[in-house]
Amino acid sequence: MEDIKLYTCCFFGHRKIKETDELKSKLYNEIETLITYKKVHTFLFGSKSQFDDLCYKIVTELKEKYQHIKRIYVRAEFPYIDDSYKNYLLESYEDTYYPSKMIDAGKAAYVERNYEMIDNSSYCICYYDENYMPPRRKNSRRDLTDYQPKSGTGIAFDYARKKELNIINLK
Repeated sequence: MEDIKLYTCCFFGHRKIKETDELKSKLYNEIETLITYKKVHTFLFGSKSQFDDLCYKIVTELKEKYQHIKRIYVRAEFPYIDDSYKNYLLESYEDTYYPSKMIDAGKAAYVERNYEMIDNSSYCICYYDENYMPPRRKNSRRDLTDYQPKSGTGIAFDYARKKELNIINLK
């Protein structure tokens, strides 16, 4: 049995990106190279970012040419879904799942979901700007002090490096 991880690529990136023709072209070429030269056939997707949306669009376009590739949506929400929602997701993806280790992740669900995708991939295409800072947030409605949250993309990037994935950063 083949080790599916060897032929799997995940995606993560900042919520907002500058979508240019150059970025789209680079992304298309990188994904097609993984399919044709590295035999990658499984692509793991999260959600909540413009980069995820762009990657999904390009992999879907490439699926017309390479029909054997699979798009898998790794959910960070909704551990239990009914058949109608699952069928809805399966109109766009070949499979979907919610990692069982995330059941009690709470606010860290998206970080844990990214870890899950990284742990199950050999390749990672990301859009990470090390100078990016998420918007400052209030601690609570009553507390007037702000705090600077960490970049979820930065956390995922550091984790992918630690796991020695083949990282392709398109920023």
